[in-house]
Amino acid sequence: MKKVFDEFSLSESTNSFNTLSALALYLGTIHFNLALILFATFFLPLSKSLLLFGLLFVLVLIPVNQNSVFGRKLSKYICNHVCTYFPITLHIEEAKAFHPNHAYVFGYEPHSVFPIGIVALADKAGFMPLAKTKFLASSAVFYIPFLRHIWTWLGFTPVTKRNFISSLEAGYSCILVPGGIRETFFMEPSCEIAYLKERRGFVRVAMEMGLPLVPVFCFGQTKVYKWWKAPGKLIQNLARAMKIIPLLFWGIYGSPIPFKYPLYIVVGRPIELEKNPEPTMEQVAKVHNQFVEALQDLFDRHKAHAGYINLELKIC
Repeated sequence: MKKVFDEFSLSESTNSFNTLSALALYLGTIHFNLALILFATFFLPLSKSLLLFGLLFVLVLIPVNQNSVFGRKLSKYICNHVCTYFPITLHIEEAKAFHPNHAYVFGYEPHSVFPIGIVALADKAGFMPLAKTKFLASSAVFYIPFLRHIWTWLGFTPVTKRNFISSLEAGYSCILVPGGIRETFFMEPSCEIAYLKERRGFVRVAMEMGLPLVPVFCFGQTKVYKWWKAPGKLIQNLARAMKIIPLLFWGIYGSPIPFKYPLYIVVGRPIELEKNPEPTMEQVAKVHNQFVEALQDLFDRHKAHAGYINLELKIC
């Protein structure tokens, strides 16, 4: 049988101002909020500081219109220019296996410091053969002014089971990082880490809905930021209990702008599932093992072509 694949190298020439602006909007909003708070605390009179804090609080409460015309234009701008910065190569192993109006559950790895490459899978980027996609992200994101607006327009939604199921029912393909932020606790400088062994919820939802599971791996993403992780199990356990990440990271000149390393994203073949409204733990475990093996196989088959022949993937 002839192997069918599509590969898109998203490296067209782009204006540097547009690229940096898109990256700042996509990644720098948290830093912008922090800068505003520090400026208000140390340089503004109390009355104006309180006014600014009140404005930020209101921006957290006001609902975001995800269908905003401005939001759609801004999100497309971000997708187009972020993809060309690194650049990103998107390799779809079997594009014909995807049906535009069908929903899929994508498990994207690794999380790294930040899963930057995930933006190439957005429907607004226009490279995946899918009509509608949603990203599932930490609920904490949607309590941060400005960031919640931009990410909502990009197609992000809080990673709750209710949102997950309702998005799939509405025909959206859902893209999530199974390891999540917790994966950063296990990061190592010499290999890739996928925190998957305890993450089975996304598999159960896919089984209950009868929708295909799709493994995705992004090579090069771990290199786009330099990072330092607090050493010692005691500090790690304390940070975990306090729900904070014991990780410092930085990009170009210490900024949130990442280093310019090429990203190579591989989208594997869908794992077809029969609908099972009440799967047992054993059934979930079996499909979960299928997904883990498919991800490992995807990594092993493509790491040489991506330029990482000696790289190892650890699944914990």
